Amino acid sequence: MKLVLATGNKGKVREIKALCKDYEVVPYSDLIDEFEIVEDGDTFKENALIKARAVFKALDNEDVIVLADDSGISVDALDGAPGIYSARYAGADASDKDNLYKLIDDIKAKGVESSPAYYTAAIAVVTKNAEYTVHGWMYGTALTKAIGDGGFGYDPMFIPLGFDKTLGELDDEIKKKLSHRSKALTLAKKIINTL
Repeated sequence: MKLVLATGNKGKVREIKALCKDYEVVPYSDLIDEFEIVEDGDTFKENALIKARAVFKALDNEDVIVLADDSGISVDALDGAPGIYSARYAGADASDKDNLYKLIDDIKAKGVESSPAYYTAAIAVVTKNAEYTVHGWMYGTALTKAIGDGGFGYDPMFIPLGFDKTLGELDDEIKKKLSHRSKALTLAKKIINTL
């Protein structure tokens, strides 16, 4: 079964491929030219659906299953920011590093060295007959420094609950078990297997 991912984010593609080894996983950019998708929803769920619907329509192939993920980090000290703006927190063309260091600076500006935080992943599955969404969460602490070279995005500043190392330091196998995305994908795979 072929799953088409509505993302060009190499980190997400790599992570989803690793978690969905039973399927052929292809980023949509391998099938058609990349195009801009305006994510103007108010929630992770809405944005995941926007992406999945846009790619399903652009592919013009009723036999595909499109999977889209919208995810991000919410920091208590920042009243839940960056939330749905995690991927563009430091601006529209910001890199992962730009976003990471802006978040570190914003937490520091609150006069704290860390804050409770959590990751959310919403996954949308769109087919010719139906649309589904599922969620996964990972709770922990956001730091005001980056530690470790692993992962991507905000991983080097996030320590999952029950651990003393950041996601940037933890082994990939451990991260697979903890990840908000892996929790959401576990639920999404149950849906996909019924299609």
